[in-house]
Amino acid sequence: MAQPPVTVSPPYWIIPTYKPRYNPAMRSRLIPIFLLIVVALSGCSADKSRIERIKDEGTLVVVTRNNPTTYYEGPSGPTGLEYDLATLFAKHLGVELKLVVEENYSKIYSLLQNGKTDIAAASLTITDSRKKHLQFSPPYMEVTQQVAYRMRNNAKRPRKIEDLIGKDIEVTANSSHAETLVTLSKDHPDLSWQENQELDSDELLQLVWSQFIDYTIADSTEIKLKQRFYPELAVAFDIGKPEALAWAMHKDIDDSLYNETVTFFSEIKENGILKQLLNKYYGHVRKFNYVGTQNFLRDITNKLPEYIDIFKLSAHAQHLDWRLLASVGYQESHWDPDAVSPTGVRGIMMLTSNTAKFVGISNRRDTIQSIEGGAKYLRYMIDKIPNHIEEPDRTWMALAAYNVGYGHLEDARKITQKRGGNPDKWVDVKESLPLLSKKKWYSKTKHGYARGQEPVGYVSNIRNYYELLVWHDELNAYKEEKPPVPISIGSPSL
Repeated sequence: MAQPPVTVSPPYWIIPTYKPRYNPAMRSRLIPIFLLIVVALSGCSADKSRIERIKDEGTLVVVTRNNPTTYYEGPSGPTGLEYDLATLFAKHLGVELKLVVEENYSKIYSLLQNGKTDIAAASLTITDSRKKHLQFSPPYMEVTQQVAYRMRNNAKRPRKIEDLIGKDIEVTANSSHAETLVTLSKDHPDLSWQENQELDSDELLQLVWSQFIDYTIADSTEIKLKQRFYPELAVAFDIGKPEALAWAMHKDIDDSLYNETVTFFSEIKENGILKQLLNKYYGHVRKFNYVGTQNFLRDITNKLPEYIDIFKLSAHAQHLDWRLLASVGYQESHWDPDAVSPTGVRGIMMLTSNTAKFVGISNRRDTIQSIEGGAKYLRYMIDKIPNHIEEPDRTWMALAAYNVGYGHLEDARKITQKRGGNPDKWVDVKESLPLLSKKKWYSKTKHGYARGQEPVGYVSNIRNYYELLVWHDELNAYKEEKPPVPISIGSPSL
């Protein structure tokens, strides 16, 4: 397979071949001039370290890929794990971030080797082949390479490498997945595959689902994210052990940029920010529910059209994203206006009688009243969360309060603080909520016992439903004359 480009040495000075006539006087006059030139050149930027040059220029240039695991345009603007990490690193250095988007791995390597970018933050695994040409930051997470296939009736699931021989396999060119196949082919010479120069793993996974190709290899994180939208996409088996993801840099004798990444990743691991970011992008997708996802996608087609206008109007009135409100409704009742629970909550938004009275509705089984009441109550909870708590943590906490009650949420935030966590971050608070069912903890709280595990699952499910609805809405936006304008989660502005 193709290897990353080799570093090209800078051009040499051209030395004239003629011999000038020797002149001692001229020589004595030229020596001081020559020394001045040498001194001047020695003061150039060549003496400055890479990190000093970045700070002097005021810009950190980072190359990434347009991918769900790296960087993409979300409902609220640019987002993605690599984007967030790069933004934080630029802030750590006190410089502006300049993002370069490049899909081809070969071009990413070329940009690094030619000094046109400082860092590649592109969900790159650390491999022996890459370490020969590149320098890597400390790792920030691990992934496992997996064989992906589409589940079909009477289709046999591949379970080992031998089952892939003779099949249509495609992987992204110059990727770690291609390197893995090269290694495997040494023991399995009949194994063959195609390296796609144009498509990345996310797009190849879609080709597998569409049955254009039999298999591809992708990272475990990529497959989990894709399965939410394509539930028939499945994992056949793992290939190898977990691998570390890290940033890549040009490999040279100047370690100043590398050293700064060591400091940066040490800090965000110590203060919990890395944990929060990993939870932000992967915390709600760890457990994939094939049947639940299929049912939800079916209900989007069969049930949602009857209620979508009510969700949109009610959400608009409360400055909410209608897709978030609809996701709450699905979690509550699966969009069933006649739903009733053993505890007496009822209607499409499953409001208690006290909540209905609080938001001013008289008939919980009336679909319009129920959705309007749910929208008012969700807005009330979002506004009740302390102002200094930022999005999306603000909305996740509001949803937890919507489910378990604001008082219990506050108890969990206090427990979080006692345990050394950050009470303003959902990733820490959700670890404390289940403690509300343990006497050791709830006996010391203001509001006492609560089934604290329930709001954790509640928020996780809604996050998944919300992202599926956003995906489905954007996929079909071209069918509408005026597609709805996305609203930031929890934002009071339209």
